[in-house]
Amino acid sequence: MGTVINLEPRRSRKRRFNLFLWLLLLFFISIIIAAGYLYYFFYWPNSQKISPYPNRPHPIWVGDTLWEGKGPYVKDGKVWLPYSFIREKIDPYLYWDESIDSLILTTEKKVLRLPNQQVTAFLNEKTFPLTFPVEKIDGEPFLPMEVAEKFYPYSFSYQPETGVLLIKPWGYVVQTGTILGNPEKDKGKPLRSGPSIKEPLYLLLSPGEKVEILGEKKGWYEVRTGKGIAGYMEKKDLFLSGMEKVQEGEREEDYRPWNPVGKPILLTWEHVVRNTPDPSTIGNLAGVNVVAPTWFEIIDEKGTIQNLGDLTYSKWAHERGYQVWGLISNGFDPDRTQAFLSNFETRQRILRQMLQLASIYDLDGFNIDFENVYLKDREVLVQFIREITPYLHEQNLTVSIDVTIKSESETWSKFYDRKALGETADYVVVMTYDEHWAGSPIAGSVASLPWVEMGLKGVLEEVPSEKVLLGVPFYTRLWSETKGTDGKLVVKQRAFSMEQAENWMKERKLTPAYDEASGQQYVEYKDPMTGTVYKMWLEDAGSIKKRAELVKKYNLAGLAAWRRGFEKPEAWAAIQEAWAR
Repeated sequence: MGTVINLEPRRSRKRRFNLFLWLLLLFFISIIIAAGYLYYFFYWPNSQKISPYPNRPHPIWVGDTLWEGKGPYVKDGKVWLPYSFIREKIDPYLYWDESIDSLILTTEKKVLRLPNQQVTAFLNEKTFPLTFPVEKIDGEPFLPMEVAEKFYPYSFSYQPETGVLLIKPWGYVVQTGTILGNPEKDKGKPLRSGPSIKEPLYLLLSPGEKVEILGEKKGWYEVRTGKGIAGYMEKKDLFLSGMEKVQEGEREEDYRPWNPVGKPILLTWEHVVRNTPDPSTIGNLAGVNVVAPTWFEIIDEKGTIQNLGDLTYSKWAHERGYQVWGLISNGFDPDRTQAFLSNFETRQRILRQMLQLASIYDLDGFNIDFENVYLKDREVLVQFIREITPYLHEQNLTVSIDVTIKSESETWSKFYDRKALGETADYVVVMTYDEHWAGSPIAGSVASLPWVEMGLKGVLEEVPSEKVLLGVPFYTRLWSETKGTDGKLVVKQRAFSMEQAENWMKERKLTPAYDEASGQQYVEYKDPMTGTVYKMWLEDAGSIKKRAELVKKYNLAGLAAWRRGFEKPEAWAAIQEAWAR
């Protein structure tokens, strides 16, 4: 019987070995696939191309900022800029006037009126030809770019290939870079939508091409091409090649308003009701260099100016070396004010009258006293000042405007755009009085020192100190408090000059005491017959001196006093003493 050999285990071992090889091969293939995937996912550059400005045919860059709003209107190679854009980024004072269907552009010395759909504009009321007119598109005015180029301190460059508008302020400085590589061999360096090779591609930039460096992010440069396409590039793809500065054009020469050499302005208002006081009856006004007679008031909606001017007074003032700034008021009537401000032709009529009055009465300037105005007329009040100031400056007339301190009252305070008014007017007079006004329900100081200083600080946040005059009162109020039949306190007042207040105290043999809270002398008296309590916070040489010291403390342009005739002579001396220190 032969021997039987079992070969099954050997075949099984071979199959198991082959299976191991296959599994090993699959393992290595998986590793290769995974590695390839990981390489692709992390290291393979994204080659997808996308548009840099999707759904935005005409983007606008201002300096290094991309405007997110409406773009320009472009037609036949001509470019118009949207009103909303200019107001926010270039000129907050460009004004659309519905009353004449026109844009009005104002600078320090110029007023340019651009009627809608007309190729003739008016520069300081002289014809000014345009290549193409203002257009209204979907209800919004658009300004021809050629006008912006002539009147604004910016360079404007429209790129027809990309549709991008590049706007740069004069003097704008930017770091530039140059793309590295061999122009004959390299296809170009990628400009991407983000700081990563995985971000989509905008375009390839050729070696030697220059770009502007806008910033850095995650080790990449944020750059912008000369045609306005902005994106990200690896730092290794370019080198920093220098700095470029936008060339400045010819700027308007700054207007230099009058100011007394080596000393502050000291203005006093001359209160005129019907007739100007006889100058021969006016005593010495020590230190005064400006008088502001209240001669003019706009008395109707048509802009008619009531005239109480007196050339004799002007001659007297000039003989004494005083400037004469005629005060013009709005009559404190909000409806009338709204009517004459809202119409361009009426504003122009007021201006023409002002120029005539300045010539007739040999004025050196105007003091504009508009009070009790609706909040909605805040912008057009600024527009009025911006429209008249270039013409007044042309005649060498100083422009000052009176404002209150800040408060929440719309018609007393909030309608004043102090910052805008301060940018245009030569001087801003802060009326720091009437803390407790004629109709106040409680008795109190006309202008306590802490209240004055606090109010002044608020205005100085918006108006440069060298333009500010501190308005001070030469009057006080005598308050009476009486119990009515219903038991409630009835508060009344009378305005007193310094001398009247002093005489009232003398008649009752009263001596005032210093009130720490107000920084003033204070007197109180109870009538033994009626039980009425009288209170008075005094304006005197001491309180005026403290106010004058604020002029020095805050480096103000000067002081304005309401009004001549309410003061005692020592008030002028107190001001000079404060300024002499």
